[in-house]
Amino acid sequence: MQEIYLIRHGQAGLRDDYDRLSDLGQHQAALLAGWFANQGIEFNLVISGALRRQQETVAALGGSPVVDPAWNEFDLDAVYATVGPQLAAVDEEFRLAHAGIVEESKDPAHPVHREWKPCDTKLIEAWVAGRFEADCESWPQFLGRIRNAARALDLQPAVRRVALVTSATPIGIVTASLFGASERKCLDLAGAQHNSSFTILRRRPSGLALTAFNHTPHLPEEKLRTLR
Repeated sequence: MQEIYLIRHGQAGLRDDYDRLSDLGQHQAALLAGWFANQGIEFNLVISGALRRQQETVAALGGSPVVDPAWNEFDLDAVYATVGPQLAAVDEEFRLAHAGIVEESKDPAHPVHREWKPCDTKLIEAWVAGRFEADCESWPQFLGRIRNAARALDLQPAVRRVALVTSATPIGIVTASLFGASERKCLDLAGAQHNSSFTILRRRPSGLALTAFNHTPHLPEEKLRTLR
């Protein structure tokens, strides 16, 4: 029976330098690799998105991964750069909140680097709803990209165990699709995932089935379990 481990990358960097692992993220990835080794879990195929934070996470697992950019997270910086100014022009509350985040982010020790703020949510909701023309990947394009990548996994039915290192939203999309859940649930599932957590799918005659979600046995202490 085929098993697919969907692995979220370790904790990433600060808001202005997000696409890399933090020191804690490196530690989380190493703990994950050690736990797999201790459990005797070996992967016959390792796939990774092309983002730096995904690549640095998969490096801890060893081996030579297949790099597939289709598993990249959506580009939050691009959404902020294209949708943000348009939203700020019609929503004063968003404009002021975002200006506050920009100011707070100048301090690398500020908690804002590890928090998902209401104005982040407002921005993503505007992007998902397609409220503004934006020169970046749209939500439907992103959704289609991940669903196509997930369908490509069906071309590997003989592979016993697959490790797929990606990000929170792609895992949320794949998990939600198993239950025919709404697009909103994709984002809810993304927001629930801890850094370096893994979700396990098993292929049965009826199709893929979820057997574990947001699993973190390698992170025994609360301080190791982060969301951003």
